[in-house]
Amino acid sequence: MRSYSMGRAARLLGVSPDTVRRWADAGRLPTSRDEGGRRLVAGEDLAAFAAALAADAAEGEDDGPHTSVRNSFPGIVTAVRLGDVAAQVEIQAGPHRLVSLLTREAVEELGLAVGMEAVARVKSTNVHVDRA
Repeated sequence: MRSYSMGRAARLLGVSPDTVRRWADAGRLPTSRDEGGRRLVAGEDLAAFAAALAADAAEGEDDGPHTSVRNSFPGIVTAVRLGDVAAQVEIQAGPHRLVSLLTREAVEELGLAVGMEAVARVKSTNVHVDRA
């Protein structure tokens, strides 16, 4: 199993290494030590902690989603096509028809259905996924 240094864990969590150390000292994030005495976080523990942080943050949100996306298109859902894993959602936003491909799970979590209001947010025309 892969382990991460405190600094790398901090970068992946989007916080400072001191914050990660405080979480570890408080017992919130389990760590171990290598032969040199450096603290390490097991990959599975880091993944679980990151998911818990995201869930905690989502529970605290009451004023809408926080996003850096500037191009927002409020509209109405005109079509939802569900596959076994993927889904296609069409939104008519004024004269603009936007089509988004996303997971079926995301569509179900959002409760998207024809006739409901939705906001399409566009950040770029391409998305690149690289393995870290």
